[in-house]
Amino acid sequence: MKKVFFLLTTLLVGFGFVPTNAAYPSTTLNHIGDDKRSPKEDAEGIQFTETSWKEILKKAKAEKKVIFLDAYASWCGPCKMLQKNVFTKKAVGEFYNGKFINVKMDMEKGEGPALSQVYPLEAYPTLLFIDANGRLLKKVLGYQSPESLIAIGKSVKGAAM
Repeated sequence: MKKVFFLLTTLLVGFGFVPTNAAYPSTTLNHIGDDKRSPKEDAEGIQFTETSWKEILKKAKAEKKVIFLDAYASWCGPCKMLQKNVFTKKAVGEFYNGKFINVKMDMEKGEGPALSQVYPLEAYPTLLFIDANGRLLKKVLGYQSPESLIAIGKSVKGAAM
């Protein structure tokens, strides 16, 4: 089933399918559109660190944690679905907030293009797990369910368990 979903997603993105914002209201687009979610909603999901990549690496070293990087693009439908349906879940937030330094980055803006040279992307979303020295530990492509995202996090070597 995952292969079918991934294939359909790839085909839709490959043929220029770009959902309109009407399908994804801005109130649910924490890292892509306007952030109008309540603090209570944010407290339940993944808390993303917003600072420079250099500072993120420093923080990962200081806290002895692996970095979870959501590499997305603003036009990416599956990225928006991941943000709306997965990152906001309490169980996902509890797991990721405790074990990782969580970062979301538009790979077409700011530091994103430079990072995409270091960590080449094949599709959006790409979920990267990076150690405090900047070494890529794991790369996962495409939309994931809350359960699979937690399972992927548990499989990352070097993540505190």
